[in-house]
Amino acid sequence: MSGFAIELVGLTKKYGSFTAVDHLNLSIKKGEVFGLLGPNGAGKSTTILMILGLTDPASGHARVCGIDPTVKPIEVKRLVGYLPEDVGFYDDRTGYDNLMYTARLNSIPDAEAQQRIVRLLERVGLSGEAGKKTGTYSRGMRQRLGLADVLIKNPEIIILDEPTLGIDPKGVREFLNLILELSKEEGLTVLFSSHHLHQVQQVCDRVGLFVKGKLLAEGNVQSLAQKLFTRSPYVIEAGISGNGESVKEIASLLKPINGVEEIALKDKYYEISCTRDATAEIAKEIVASGLSLTHLSRKEYGLDDIYYRYFEGGEEHERIN
Repeated sequence: MSGFAIELVGLTKKYGSFTAVDHLNLSIKKGEVFGLLGPNGAGKSTTILMILGLTDPASGHARVCGIDPTVKPIEVKRLVGYLPEDVGFYDDRTGYDNLMYTARLNSIPDAEAQQRIVRLLERVGLSGEAGKKTGTYSRGMRQRLGLADVLIKNPEIIILDEPTLGIDPKGVREFLNLILELSKEEGLTVLFSSHHLHQVQQVCDRVGLFVKGKLLAEGNVQSLAQKLFTRSPYVIEAGISGNGESVKEIASLLKPINGVEEIALKDKYYEISCTRDATAEIAKEIVASGLSLTHLSRKEYGLDDIYYRYFEGGEEHERIN
């Protein structure tokens, strides 16, 4: 049995002459939090619609827990909870009533639904708001209720499509922490679609860079950095004080170390680009030379570095996954 919750093979969607999704190949493991990252209009939402069986691909196929959503969309919907960027509720009914309505739509007996609702409202931090009409809810409260709504049927997979739009920073942080807790404790597979780089990096095990309908790269942040920054994937910052040594003198001291490629003075620190992690050897050489080492740290490339570095190169960068 496959260990993948979602498998996409050659998935393509066209609207007339426009290709919204272009031969997408992607596998998401069970229990994984995968971030689909890309600008608005990249094809993320169209991909989600095909995964849910809400629109048919022009070619290729999807498998959700081994099921083809084009052939058996209802079965897929039983396994997947979907939270769009703007959740629709009956504003003149309470949060509790909206969840009960969803439970009944999913044929959950009332007694069991009541227990689930109480537990989920507590889980998403809305126990005290359960009796209030959803028309009075803030944007963040509606998204929390939306998360409870998709969890009411105990799905194996949840898909979040730009779920944090319009939420204040504190609400975003709490929402993302909740996603992490649910994934770890419930073993849920999460597909998190967003254009917010730092949010994706905060919660996702792996990410895929999605632009103009194509998956340009995928992997965890570290592997993407190593693939993209192939010449010098490690950058070490060193604070060095002595007798006013020049960059050239510092370079002659450190260049013989295996893996050291380039040395530049950035502000008050020396930036040492390396093909491997040579932090220990650099520190040892500086101290042995009689210079004072006042600062030493290894720079960790973030998703924003990867994203913008990729697009700096335009078409010269090929798919790197």
